[in-house]
Amino acid sequence: MTDSQNSSKIYRIAVLAGDGIGPEVMSEAVRVLDKVSADSDFSVSYDERLVGGAALDVTQVPLPPDTLAACEAADAILFGSVGGPKWESLPPDLQPERGALLPLRKHFGLFANLRPSVCFPSLTHASPVKQSAVEGGFNVLCVRELTGGLYFGTPKGIEIRDGEEVAIDTMVYSKSEIARIAHVAFTAAMGRGKKLTSIDKANVLQNGILWRRTVEEVAKDYPEVELKHLYVDNAAMQLIVRPKDFDVVLAENLFGDILSDEMAMIAGSLGMLASASLGAGKGDGLYFGMYEPSGGSAPDIAGQGIANPSAQILSVAMMLRYSFGEHAAADRIEGAVRKAIDEGFRTGDIFRGREAETKVGTVAFGDAVLERL
Repeated sequence: MTDSQNSSKIYRIAVLAGDGIGPEVMSEAVRVLDKVSADSDFSVSYDERLVGGAALDVTQVPLPPDTLAACEAADAILFGSVGGPKWESLPPDLQPERGALLPLRKHFGLFANLRPSVCFPSLTHASPVKQSAVEGGFNVLCVRELTGGLYFGTPKGIEIRDGEEVAIDTMVYSKSEIARIAHVAFTAAMGRGKKLTSIDKANVLQNGILWRRTVEEVAKDYPEVELKHLYVDNAAMQLIVRPKDFDVVLAENLFGDILSDEMAMIAGSLGMLASASLGAGKGDGLYFGMYEPSGGSAPDIAGQGIANPSAQILSVAMMLRYSFGEHAAADRIEGAVRKAIDEGFRTGDIFRGREAETKVGTVAFGDAVLERL
């Protein structure tokens, strides 16, 4: 366990760097947090623990009891990435994602995933879609329900029927679960552009019918927010054609998983995008949460010092904002990342060889952010 500068306010953070590029980008995020806390009226206490494949290699389980205990004692969890080919052949419950990430979400009731898809004006050239669709950049927030739907519904499994294997997954949502995540999305919209697009498949799924009806009921509490509905297949197309028209996107677990990845790639790179998984409110608009990059463990580039640490650094900003209410510190971090990007610093995933660009590695990009704090 390590501590930053002394202060009257001390935030306890469980640091789970995980696998692949996780430790590399986490190191840069911690450096940034140390710098910001040293200049602020709060300090941080870190409890670093193993999770995922790194934990499997040492303890034979992806979520050791001491890691879970550290998270329970913390004020927030700063998570890296887990998984990789090395552990894909293990039984499902031992695989890093199923055995660590999903149980953490379930254990702490992290029902709301907030995933900003931000394309800076200086990075629109990195987007794979037509430049006319992203010119000037965009900022879309995906609010994804995280503890229901197909991922957690029962019955679930593989069984033999009529002599062949049959896979069963059950999509289940209660009205209260839908209303809970809808309130989060509408609240977020109130602080942004006051536009919300709710995603469902009400023309096919009973879940979609209940989802749409419940969202419309919740909307009555937020008369200032413009509500629209889109079927998920149409939404996937419209996000590519006109991403700048969206403000907040609300989706159930599976649809949100898919659409948020699509939104990330439209923005240019998974390595740029942070996320927050929030649980029960702590009062004053604050939440216990787990904060992590939107990308994976990227084992193909692990250990090479070329990973983009932006998403992990921006996850720190989200943690300061949503779990601790340190908005000024969060603004400083987000501003420093944006300034580094605007001044041409690029890791390989966003480098396009332009004259104003400087290709740098993980640590050098972290240095650039630190210098701009």
